[in-house]
Amino acid sequence: MKLKKWIRTTAMATLLFASVMTPVASAKETRSIADESIYDVLVDRYFNATNENDDSSKTNPKDPSQFAGGDFQGIKDRLSQIQDMGFTILSLGSVFATETYDGSSVTSYQTIEPNFGTEKEFKELVKYVKDHGMSVMVDFPITNVSENHEWAKDASKASWVLKRENGKVQWDLSNKDVQQALIDAVVDFVSAYDLDGVRLTNIDGADTEFLNSMIDAIKSVDDSIYVISNSESDANFDAKYYEEVSDIFRNAFKNVDEDTSNLMKYFDGFAKGETDVPTQIMIDHLNTDRFLYTAEIYPPTRLKMVLGASLLLPGVPVMQYATEIAVNGQKGPEAHQLYNFKTDSELKDYIGDILTLRNESETLRNGEFNMIQNEDGLLVFQRKSDKENWIIVVNNTSERKKIEIPKELVGENKEIRGTIEGEIFREGDDGIFRIIQDRETVEIYQVIDEQGINISYMIALALVYIIFIAFVVALIKRGKRKRTNQSK
Repeated sequence: MKLKKWIRTTAMATLLFASVMTPVASAKETRSIADESIYDVLVDRYFNATNENDDSSKTNPKDPSQFAGGDFQGIKDRLSQIQDMGFTILSLGSVFATETYDGSSVTSYQTIEPNFGTEKEFKELVKYVKDHGMSVMVDFPITNVSENHEWAKDASKASWVLKRENGKVQWDLSNKDVQQALIDAVVDFVSAYDLDGVRLTNIDGADTEFLNSMIDAIKSVDDSIYVISNSESDANFDAKYYEEVSDIFRNAFKNVDEDTSNLMKYFDGFAKGETDVPTQIMIDHLNTDRFLYTAEIYPPTRLKMVLGASLLLPGVPVMQYATEIAVNGQKGPEAHQLYNFKTDSELKDYIGDILTLRNESETLRNGEFNMIQNEDGLLVFQRKSDKENWIIVVNNTSERKKIEIPKELVGENKEIRGTIEGEIFREGDDGIFRIIQDRETVEIYQVIDEQGINISYMIALALVYIIFIAFVVALIKRGKRKRTNQSK
């Protein structure tokens, strides 16, 4: 698989090098959240780098409802797994002291969960992630915390508690003292650890005015800090959240030939420029069943189809950890399995191919959006700017499809070339470009100047073959030396 990945990556680089007449744009210096892609991880479920911070009374890897031992050092050690896929933001969930592995029973807004590591180790992780070109986002639960939360145990704060139920505490979010205390806590937290983003969770019961005050306070630390939520709200979050989004994707991609007409329901406004606030694009999230739990046929192909769409449609892609290794399961511990680092890399490479192009091309992220076709699993859309022109085809149908693209969408003296499979399609005598694409495949086509005999492309291609031949020769020589040494 390493050789296959090398050849594929080199081929993509060759295509981009050859397209000198329509170069892929560099990322903007000033980014917005629409330029980002978020990888959601639970610290406890990723990688246990050291047993020194494992509390024996709380940690039991064999019991999925208990802590498994994942820690900050583990994420640091295996960050390359995430970085290689091209995600720009690492979202760590809640890292506060908690009674549950998923951070849902927070006991303090000041103390870091000891099972994850120390405050120093958390700071080192944040710096390490930033030094490697990614940003860090952390969850901040506004309410629904543990009944053993330090505020709930403080008699002087008895009026702050609205109710206690099932071991959880609901703060009285209409109480001005509670509001100020929460704002102070999140500002102190963001400032202390130099975070790039915050996801406010458990916001039910919080009115818009209070949420906007909290958002303003966070951004007063640094205006570039992203603030989002995992609940629907009219507050001024940098990206909208809609619970129905993941259900729409499940229904559209659980099988072939499904109805996709509803896919743009929450993305249309941003795509058409009617709002500058994008929507979070999720096929599932940490509080739902895994996407594959509802998939009806071959899981790897289902994931390729749904990820191809979700990573390329206009909005902010948010992917749950271990989706790239096809984790299944019902919501809760079953969906929060330990990460298995021994799995095949095909899906990781596929995600990496897509996000590499998305990261390099401002047009793929923010270009003019044009839906060309959307019917029963066949999704064809265009992202266009003055510099670039891309056509994305998601053929989630049971048949090989012929897609007709009119000349006015492509331009004069142009050709359409696939970046993943590399196929080339040219204008027909009637001015129509006819793309032929296999069933259950995704392709990102770049519109480039008609090449003819492209000298730069031929040179680049020759270099690829020379490097490949040298690689093979080196392997053969290495094998001969090994056999010679063994025969002595």
